[in-house]
Amino acid sequence: MALKETGLSKEELQSIYRTALLTRRVDERIWLLNRAGKIPFHISGQGQEIAQVGAAFAFDLDKDYCLPYYRDLAMVLSFGMTAKDIMLSVFAKAEDPNSGGRQMPSHYGQRKNRIVTQSSPVTTQFPHAAGIGLAAKMAGDDSVSYTSCGEGSSNQGDFHEGINFASVHKLPVVFVIHNNHYAISVPADKQFAAKKLSDRAIGYGIPGVQVDGHNFAEVYLAFKEATDRARRGEGPTLIETLSYRFTPHSSDDDDRVYRSREEVADAKEKDPIEIFKKELIAEGFMKEEDVDVMEKEIAKEINEATDYAENAPYATPESSFKYVYEESGEE
Repeated sequence: MALKETGLSKEELQSIYRTALLTRRVDERIWLLNRAGKIPFHISGQGQEIAQVGAAFAFDLDKDYCLPYYRDLAMVLSFGMTAKDIMLSVFAKAEDPNSGGRQMPSHYGQRKNRIVTQSSPVTTQFPHAAGIGLAAKMAGDDSVSYTSCGEGSSNQGDFHEGINFASVHKLPVVFVIHNNHYAISVPADKQFAAKKLSDRAIGYGIPGVQVDGHNFAEVYLAFKEATDRARRGEGPTLIETLSYRFTPHSSDDDDRVYRSREEVADAKEKDPIEIFKKELIAEGFMKEEDVDVMEKEIAKEINEATDYAENAPYATPESSFKYVYEESGEE
């Protein structure tokens, strides 16, 4: 599927590629910081960037809502978070926009960019997205909500309850399963019997679409149809993206015990960012020199963000009581 079919301009496609590349480089830097003992924990989305930016840029990033799951780094960067925001979070500093350094990393939330805070129990964001969709419908605005999970957590009750409610009431929500083939250490064939998880949509009477997470145009067009459908008042869509998780489940996981190095190496040969770059160059939307410029800009941006976050102050001990107990002078 050619990129020109998306209808996106050269400038838009280059911006989207830059966001995907920024996501990968931020992710790689966080891994290095963890291995150097400077931060305690990381959950990576390497290998899923194109599935996420292809989704993100089909939304109106100025008014739609994002209810991400923990691998959605590309989504939150697309919706307006910065490399500095992410670094403040992983270093657990007071300026962390997600929680002031009190929540685990990769638990995103930023009011100004309509990124709704999430919980560690997986798929609790699905009913929340339905609730935001109901509020939009009641208010008569045309905002749409994005929410996602991995294929493993799509077996949780909240997943089904959220989609069922949104389907019954025709709410403007796009539900997403990012299928990266492993629920921690459990492979897909031990998680579900369905050939396609998107077929679960049949039970709710809504469209279900499976897309190749390595193919930007395919992802973008599927999500554009879903957001357009939601804005027309026709209700939600369930989209399943197919990708591969390049890294262990988290920085605390040893994936060598459940998958071979050959399997991972073969998957990396089909790196979706590289595929997207080659498509952009082949179709005349970008040149290798453009990529070189982006790499230098991104390296500078991440270095500055890392230095700033590492030297930023932690929250004061007294602030742990804020929003918990009544404060002096409050009514």
